[in-house]
Order: sequence, then C-alpha cells, then structure tokens
Amino acid sequence: MLFETILLEKNEGIGVLTLNRPERQNAFNEKMWTEMVQALHEVNKDDEIRVLVIKGAGKAFCAGADVGGMASKEKKSRGAEAIRRGFANVQKMILGIQQMEKPTIAMINGAAVGGGFDLACACDIRTGSENSRFMVAFTRIGLFPGWGGTWLIPRIIGIPKAAEMLFTGNFMDAEEAKSLNLLNKLVPAQNLESETMSLARQIANGPPIAIRLAKLQLYQGLEIDLDIALKLAAAFETITLSSQDHKEGVAAFREKRHPQYRGE
Repeated sequence: MLFETILLEKNEGIGVLTLNRPERQNAFNEKMWTEMVQALHEVNKDDEIRVLVIKGAGKAFCAGADVGGMASKEKKSRGAEAIRRGFANVQKMILGIQQMEKPTIAMINGAAVGGGFDLACACDIRTGSENSRFMVAFTRIGLFPGWGGTWLIPRIIGIPKAAEMLFTGNFMDAEEAKSLNLLNKLVPAQNLESETMSLARQIANGPPIAIRLAKLQLYQGLEIDLDIALKLAAAFETITLSSQDHKEGVAAFREKRHPQYRGE
C-alpha cells in the first residue's frame, strides 16, 4: 500500500517504517495517524516481517502532534467528547506498537518530543546518536501527556526521573538517555543506521516463535506474579519444544552452522 505521510519498506525480514513529514519534523496530522494504524496492521499480518524499525525522515525523529493543526477553527469548535474520541487513532497506534507480537526498534536520529517521545517509548528497543534528545513537550504548552507517556516513561527510566521530565518539560540529552537505559545503543550519527539495521538483522535471523513469546511474557510479567509467570513460561516453552525451529536450532548447534529459522 502507498502512503502519503509515511514510508513502509521491507527487506530480508526487516520492516522499516519511516515517518515522512520532515518539513514538520515528522509531526502527526490526522492523515498520518490513520496511515500509521494501517501500516502497523500490515506489518503485524505480514509473516515475512520479523522485526520493525521505526525512524524519522530528515533531522528529527518525531515532534509529536502538529501544533499548528491544534489551533484550527475546526478543533476549537469541537466539544470535549468529540476531542476525546479523536484520540482513537493515537491509542490504536501506541497499542499497535507496544502490543505487536514482533519486536520493534525506534531509531532516534534527532529530537523525540511530546507524542514522539511516547512513540519511541512504545517500542521495545531504542537506538540513538549524539543528536538524540527527548522532552515531554505537552508540559510546555499546558497539556496533559495524552499519548500514554505517564504509563510508558516511568517503566523505562523510573519514577523519579520520569516525574522530573513530566513536571518540568526539560530536555534529556543522549548521554543521560543512555545512562538511564532509555537508549539501548548510543553510536555516532554516521553509524546509527548501520548499527540499528545490524541489530534488526540479528533479531530477524532469530527464532520467530520463541522471540514473540518472549516479548509477550516480557510485558505480561510487569502485571502478574511469579507463580503465574512460571506457569505461562512452562506453556510457552512447551510450544517451542515442539517447534521445527527448535529442531533446526539443535541441528545447527551440532553441525556448527548458523540456524535457518522459518517460524514453524
């Protein structure tokens, strides 16, 4: 499917979704939200894609919502309930990323602010360069973070630092982001794409069933106790023990070669 505000490509098991409004620092308008939901649905059902990389065109990752569009006469004339319902595509997008079975990587080439920060936090892994920086921009314009940041951010960097960012709207630079594990990798800007794609290829070449179940348990484990987690782990490992991927992994280990996983 062709899109106007984003690009979706795939190659060797890797899907690359590019936010493509560089003239607006990849800020979201209504069209872009709709297209993101459609693209995520396509990725989720495409068995050829084993990992998704999300990045921004130009110098920014994502500036969140297009603030220029917020002040339109149409928006001002809408009632509170209509505005609340207008968040449906935002919610579908954030949930579509965070709950996707396949691993997701945010390649943060520049500023990730407001909803762009939340979008990055919805991904499983984040890579960045010295140009990466993060901000809860909602605070700067008197808004509550309506894209899920109050849930997402403290789970990654902890409550004290999340509170500071949410209350002040101050920027976090790349070095601090790496020290707080917001960034998994911090590399020179000229190496960001190659390092990110190398990580994506490693994941794409791994066993899809085991990785997807691991992601499911990773997030479920935040909400359940150890007893239930162990029971689910036993069920999930039973699934992988009976898979062709497990047989291939054992055979490759014995034959001292790289396994060729097929997700079966």
